[in-house]
Amino acid sequence: MMTEPAAARRAASLVSTQWLADHLGAPDILVVDASWHIPIYNRDALSEFADGHIPGAVYFDIDVVADPDHELTHMLPNAERFAETVGVLGITRDTHVVAYDKAGLYSAARVWWMFRLYGHEKVSVLDGGFPKWAAEGRSVASGAVEPRATRYTIPDGNPARVRTREQMLANVTSREEMVIDARTEDLYLGTRKNPYPGVRNGHIPGAVNLFVGGLMNQDDKTMLPPDTLAAKFASVGAGQDRTVVFSCGSGVTACIMALAYDSLGNDRWSVYDGSWDEWGRWDAAPVETDAVTPTPR
Repeated sequence: MMTEPAAARRAASLVSTQWLADHLGAPDILVVDASWHIPIYNRDALSEFADGHIPGAVYFDIDVVADPDHELTHMLPNAERFAETVGVLGITRDTHVVAYDKAGLYSAARVWWMFRLYGHEKVSVLDGGFPKWAAEGRSVASGAVEPRATRYTIPDGNPARVRTREQMLANVTSREEMVIDARTEDLYLGTRKNPYPGVRNGHIPGAVNLFVGGLMNQDDKTMLPPDTLAAKFASVGAGQDRTVVFSCGSGVTACIMALAYDSLGNDRWSVYDGSWDEWGRWDAAPVETDAVTPTPR
């Protein structure tokens, strides 16, 4: 049974298609299409936005709202870069941002994570995303959209919500924090070749595996009910007595894990920004291929 505060947190972080339909066009709400695709798929998310998007939405590119100087894509930007790039989209500190993506529940969660990290509490993810919206026959717009740029006040970041590779390396020794790898089991074990060129196979030593796809209903990609989610996290030993760090392929689906965990009322969590795309390229980083047996709670 969810506590009342936890239920309120989930309601704020995950909004339904009906809720968005009822509030679409409100002056304090801005819908952003945060669709992103792994480069090997050769899909153009911006062109797909022009082909069809929720009316009033603007396109939020996680590779632009990012650190432009980092060798990896969509790494967390500093406060100045974040403020500049979201301000261009017409977002202010008072805007209620509602993010969705074309996969249902995928890259939109990274938008939620970045805003929350920078102290912007009024941010939600559309549960089921664009596929659910379109399947219900709701209005869809097309064509390019030119955002109305505004000024976003430079925020303070929350370092508790992000981990660096150096922090992750220190944790391999200390094991003070629990690490959950959100990738498929074959990528976690290294039995399938990593899709990112130049990246080794395997996982961070000590990390347990919980596939992010198991947190969603398979028919419409909405988040599982709270009790079911709680059981999933409990099955790998996640709990409030220990900070949980989520990792994945490149820091995208780890944010889905964070969204799900936070929606249950959990506060002790973080995201490894570079995730396996960074760790697997770093020569100093140790790698394991054996499964880590979790201790259920």
